[in-house]
Order: sequence, then C-alpha cells, then structure tokens
Amino acid sequence: MRVSPRRPRSRLARISLGALVLFAAVLAPSAGNALAARVNIVSQAPTPPPWRTPPNTAYFTTIQAAVNAATAGDWVLIEPGTYDEEVKVSAAHAGIWIRGMNRNTVVIDGNHEACRHWPCPEGANGIEVVEANDVWIENLTVANFDRETINGPGGNEIWWNGGADSGKIGAHGWYGRYLTAYDTGFNGGYGIFTGNETDGLWEKIYASGFNDSGMYIGACQECRARVSEAVMENNALGYSGSNAGGSLVIEKSKFVHNTDGIAPNSENPGDPPPPQDGQCNRLNVERPDPTPRIYTTRIKRCTIIRDSVISENNNLTVPANTSAAAAPWGAGVELPGDYADLIEDNVIERNPSDGVLAFEYPNPFPPGPETIDFQLAGNEIAGNRFAGNGYGGGRFAGDVMLEGGLFGTRTSTNNCLTGNTFGDPVYPTDIESTWGCQHATTPNPNTGYAHPAQTLVYLLYLQYVSEHREQLAEVKGQPAPPPQETMPNPCAGAPRNPLCP
Repeated sequence: MRVSPRRPRSRLARISLGALVLFAAVLAPSAGNALAARVNIVSQAPTPPPWRTPPNTAYFTTIQAAVNAATAGDWVLIEPGTYDEEVKVSAAHAGIWIRGMNRNTVVIDGNHEACRHWPCPEGANGIEVVEANDVWIENLTVANFDRETINGPGGNEIWWNGGADSGKIGAHGWYGRYLTAYDTGFNGGYGIFTGNETDGLWEKIYASGFNDSGMYIGACQECRARVSEAVMENNALGYSGSNAGGSLVIEKSKFVHNTDGIAPNSENPGDPPPPQDGQCNRLNVERPDPTPRIYTTRIKRCTIIRDSVISENNNLTVPANTSAAAAPWGAGVELPGDYADLIEDNVIERNPSDGVLAFEYPNPFPPGPETIDFQLAGNEIAGNRFAGNGYGGGRFAGDVMLEGGLFGTRTSTNNCLTGNTFGDPVYPTDIESTWGCQHATTPNPNTGYAHPAQTLVYLLYLQYVSEHREQLAEVKGQPAPPPQETMPNPCAGAPRNPLCP
C-alpha cells in the first residue's frame, strides 16, 4: 500500500455554492406569510363539516386537487395513506410546499402502470413539477411509476422538469428532503430527477431499482445546487449528471450496490447544452464551448463529490435501459468526458472494475458526423481512501484508471491526483508523480501506456459486460427498501392547521 501525504482542504471546497442556495436550504415562512398561507389537507378519512374547518384550511381527497387549489406560499399536507394518482405541478402553483406527514406511510403508488389514460405517449410519472419555480417536496414515498418500455419515456418518480430537451433553463428552485423513490419492476426510469433548472437542494433522499439512475441532475451549465445525505442503491447508475456543472456539490452520501456508483458526464445530443464542466465562475454559460481547453491543474473547481461512501457497485441484476447499459460496469466513480471536477475525501472501496474510471468520451460512439470528442481534462482526485477495488479483473482494474489522448484534440490534460491512499493498482502506474497536483500541468494519461489502444479495449470490454448482463446474471426487479428516516417534526414551518395545532 502506498500512502501519499494529505493536503489541507481548500476553503473553496468548503464554500462552493452561492449564498442563495445555502440560504434557501434553511428558509421557513415568515410569521406574516404563515398567517396568510392556505393549508390544503389531503385525507382519505372522513373530513369535518365546513363549519368546523378553520379559516385558510381546506380538505381534499386527492393530492392533485389540493395542488390545483394552491398558489404561491400555500401548503399541501398529506395524511398517511396510499394514493393511486399522478401529480402535476404547473407554473401556476410555483412557490408551494408539498409535504407528507410521514415519509414511510404517505405513498404515491404507480402500481407499475405505464399508462393510466389512453392515449398515453409519455408513460407515467409520479410527481412532475413542470417549469414551476421554488417548489418544495418533502417527507413522502413515490414508487412504481414505469416507462411503457424499458427505453420509453416516463418512469420518473419525482421530477422537477424545467423544460426537457429544450436546451434552456426553464425554472429555478427545486427543493426536496426526506424523499423515498423506488421501483420493484423493470421499467422504472429515474428516481429523483431534475433537469433544465438551477438553484436546488436535496437532503436525506433515497432511491433504488431504477434502470437509469437513482438520482439525476442534468442540463444546467451552472447548477447552483447541493445534495447531502443521499442513499442510492440497486440502480443501474446511483447518480448520473449529464451536462450538469458549475457550483454543484454532492456530499455525505452513500452509493452502494449499483451497477456503477456515480457518473457525471458530458452528453450529446441529450440534455443540451454540453459539456459537463465543473469550473467555477464560467464565462461561457450562455454560449458554452462543448470542448473547453483547460491549461493548468491550478484551476478553481466547483463541481465537487466529497465525504461519501462509494462501495460495492457491482450489481448486474438491476435492469438497465440502453443508455445506462452503455456505461462500463463496476466503477465507483465514472468520469466520461468530464472537465474540472473534484473528487475529494471519499471512501471508495470494493468496486470490481475501478474505484475511479475516467476517460475521454467521443459521443455518439463509434465516431460519426454528429460526434463531439469530449476530453477528460482538469479533474482532481484528492484525499480519497481506496481499498479492495479491481477484484473483477481486467487489464486496468484497480483503484484509479485514467484514459485520454486517443481522440479529438488530444487535450485530455491537466488531470491531477494528490493525497490519496491506494491499496490496489493505478493506471498510469506513476499516477501521483507524473500526474500529481504538484505540477502546474500534466500530460495526456495515454502517454503512460506502452500500447495506448489497450485502454480503449478495456473500456469496451466493461461496456460489453454491462450491455450483456442478462447472460451473466439474473436480471430482476430490485427489492422494496426498508423504512427510511422520516421528518422529525412534519409541522415545522407550516401554518397552524388541524394537523398542526
């Protein structure tokens, strides 16, 4: 085992988000707003007669009806029960709170039905927030909303949708806490999902059983967001983040028993505009360069994955759609065509291919007229503890494997490592020497291989394993999770009402 000296953590790594998001994380309604806000209670029990209902309170039998009656500042409080409905929050309902009174017993159940009404071109979604700003969803479970087919649309349990496929930011303010999303079948797509939005927060969320990713953040060049205390298990991908960068922190979380743990990535043509770029204070957010050039290791990085456990991402029994199955299997952290991300102070252990697997990413592949040659540039891997990775075998299996310099501009440069604890092989072998962060510049990693094309063969082998999982394992629906931590006081911040006297 080789132990490299740890470096002090930079102040930037601790203070990486704008004050707006951090302040929003602790916001509660002011006393004046709380007095004026309306409370819409969703209940399956007999409701009191109108003359016994307090002012600014109303009862509904469905969540959708309660949402439809809410406007900015209003609360939708949901009593325990199983609710067989899809819920849509439109822009007219921006600024509302949707909160269950118990995370484990308020369940919105899709019953594995891809379509409730005919015709149904989009599959089924649990809660979808459509281009609505500042919507909170808290303390409930959404389960078993499916795509029509394994590759079809729909299948999103909780989705803040700022304008899918628009290439534009259509909303801001997506906030979720104490949320559970799971699917026990084959066609659950995404668990907890946001796209084309900025300024967000997820805390204490859980997702399992999805054929794409448990949680997903996409299409935000400058996301201004934080994810904390998430648990992602038994998904094709624990986290995926296509073209999501800037100020974006994922911390204090667990990614275990997925096919792959964490995979921020550049993507073309999906979720435009590309690329995934973790640089701070980027100047090209409005007109991003899909293949930016990074000239030194000494840059500021604001997309940060830190203080997390990334372990045993080896699950080939979980279903995978075509997109997720294309990801090389068995990696703790996968960086396909990423720029300027910081992977810091994590425990990365017992992943069968590599603890960190980072590579340039011509997409679509094989290369053609529409391909963008995303490079692997400017990333930093620092202060992580690696152990027991690479047991699945293969030419470059181990703690860290970097590939780059075969395609496009061949500027997969200025990636660096420092202060990591290794227990298994790394590739290139002198990774914290030639590719150490003590250098102002570092070369393409393929300069460290006798036969650079072998690295591409290794990646294609891992992709083949993922795509042919049915021949290697029993692909099946994943189990429903046990109860998760519920909100200690579901009345906190809510106006006085019959549920919160």
